[in-house]
Amino acid sequence: MDLLVVLAAQVVVITAAMAVTAYAARRAGRYSVVDTTWGLALAAVAVTAAVAGGLLGSGEPWRSWLLAGLVSVWGLRLSWHMHRRNAGHGEDPRYAAMLEGTTPAQRVLKVWVTQGAAVVLVALPVTVGAVTSGWRGPVVPGLALWLLGVSFEAVGDAQLARFKADPANRGRIMDRGLWSWTRHPNYFGDACVWWGVWLVSLTTWWSLLTAVGPLAMTYFLVFATGARLLERHMGDRPGWADYAARTSFFVPRPPRRGVRRSTPEVR
Repeated sequence: MDLLVVLAAQVVVITAAMAVTAYAARRAGRYSVVDTTWGLALAAVAVTAAVAGGLLGSGEPWRSWLLAGLVSVWGLRLSWHMHRRNAGHGEDPRYAAMLEGTTPAQRVLKVWVTQGAAVVLVALPVTVGAVTSGWRGPVVPGLALWLLGVSFEAVGDAQLARFKADPANRGRIMDRGLWSWTRHPNYFGDACVWWGVWLVSLTTWWSLLTAVGPLAMTYFLVFATGARLLERHMGDRPGWADYAARTSFFVPRPPRRGVRRSTPEVR
């Protein structure tokens, strides 16, 4: 019953967040505004779970607020980064392609309803962790994996921003630093964050089932709205094939030797 109460509170928060975002998107003329809300919404539902769990007297407050803190640090950093990256730009090509030829009702379903449902699904470990108690062993490895993920994502984003800010790099692809080890260090970092959060949230054997949350996030990052979709727009650019041939798709590894470098367009 406590779990259902927390879920209901989260649905109210998410509905409000998506309504505000829809208004902001209409004002801005682009659906990609929802990318900024993604991290904020997950942070909001994590805090909601901690507050609701405390009011209900469920779970362990230290774990609930630890989870809320981990998700909030990640979510606020990501949302600020997305806001700065997208400000002043037009619609993201991924959204333009996804929504081409759709009706207003279909756009509501594809963007706002889907994003809201995704937040509930991804946050499931946090939700369950706020109303249960038990194991403490997975907390330390979970924190280590979360720290790796946040660091990987933040460093990758900073490296790419510095690269793009240098006029000398115009017309080139970013293939330095973490970007020489994986074509998507930011997405890899996101995945690590949510697998780390899952480990911290584990309290009982049945809570292992909440792995559906990080599995869903990993699926989104790789196949749905992340890496695969992005690479469809990058694949025909000059030099991309060389970069892809020497650089791991997702999981980092040293770049392959013997593949020439080129000077393709900036990603």
